[in-house]
Amino acid sequence: MDIQKFKQDFPLLQKGIKGKPVVYFDNACQTLRPLSVIEAVNQYYREYPACAGRSVHKLGELVTKKCDEARKLVADFIGAKRREEIIFTRNTTEGINLVAHSLGLKAGDVVITTDKEHNSNLVPWQRLAQKIGIIHKIVPSKKDNTFDLEAFTEMVDEKVKLVSMVLTSNLDGVTIPALEIIKITHRHGGKVLLDAAQAIPHQQINVRKLDVDFLAFSGHKMLGPSGTGVLYGKYKLLEELEPFMVGGDTVEYSTYKDHKFLPLPEKFEAGLQNYAGIIGLGAAVKYLDKIGLENIAKQEKKLNRFVTKEIEKLPNTTIIGPSDPALRGGIVSFYVKGVDPHQIALILDESSNIMIRSGQHCVHSWFHAHNIQASARVSFYFYNTLEEVEMFITNLQRTVKLLT
Repeated sequence: MDIQKFKQDFPLLQKGIKGKPVVYFDNACQTLRPLSVIEAVNQYYREYPACAGRSVHKLGELVTKKCDEARKLVADFIGAKRREEIIFTRNTTEGINLVAHSLGLKAGDVVITTDKEHNSNLVPWQRLAQKIGIIHKIVPSKKDNTFDLEAFTEMVDEKVKLVSMVLTSNLDGVTIPALEIIKITHRHGGKVLLDAAQAIPHQQINVRKLDVDFLAFSGHKMLGPSGTGVLYGKYKLLEELEPFMVGGDTVEYSTYKDHKFLPLPEKFEAGLQNYAGIIGLGAAVKYLDKIGLENIAKQEKKLNRFVTKEIEKLPNTTIIGPSDPALRGGIVSFYVKGVDPHQIALILDESSNIMIRSGQHCVHSWFHAHNIQASARVSFYFYNTLEEVEMFITNLQRTVKLLT
């Protein structure tokens, strides 16, 4: 993979900030966008800024065609059987909430999550527990933060209606054994929803091979525009779900007393959609297909090995998650005893344009449970290089020495 060639597709990596190079290591939050995605969005606004599915004029028909193409691209990208199984959302959060409020859960139904869920896959279940009396159970991780399949197996029975879990954690980069989890859950009659926001940009996911019931992810973590996301669901299950949001574009007709919903996917896509974003998401999928997810994973693991080795040399420093960097994908989340992670991030940014994340990464529950204030998180993507991580380590060593 010619990384330098791909870097040319990203304006920020070429121009930098005020002429100074940028090292962007906050990819777990949001990736940068290549020119092809930016151009796809701009082209919509320049050449056919109209509504899809509503107007029969040339512009409307073109928008409809482009959005349909994007839906097909996404469906093929994740191995969906039908394009109608792809519901466009604003983000992963909306997809999870759609399932939470449409599945028809009732008092006494059990929902199982991990102990490392993003707030988007924690708070909806807490709310349903408070409002209607579902039972929310949490699988504790092993000591090294990997998934405890034995503990999970013991928790699953016929009362479990849904297992909703983060496929790859944005806290530490650990991926759960989804195939085994799905098989166990299905054996007891439950359904599985995977939060794939952190997984979809880095690893091949085939929803049919996994036999997963629902899968949610966001465009902004996979080179796509912000405000775009996808909920995949098995066709039969989506047909059975009640719409979460209703109104314009979800109904075939209405009277003063009644209405009839449109078929999939329209019945879940209420109101005017982010057409530019959807088209841009299609362009992002094309770009990822060109690079190859296996090449992305290989580059990330190479950088992770180097950074892990160097961070482990720092005094009083702890890396969250398993010691083997291969189990953490492209994420290194760490903290230094007595040092505020926000100070580390601020100094790296101000001194060298090295951009990392600091805080609790929307996994507040895990940090509170472990009595850890926060962490500094470095997250890589295919356009990051060994030279950049060497620069990061040099500046990190200097920063830690300054703050301790």
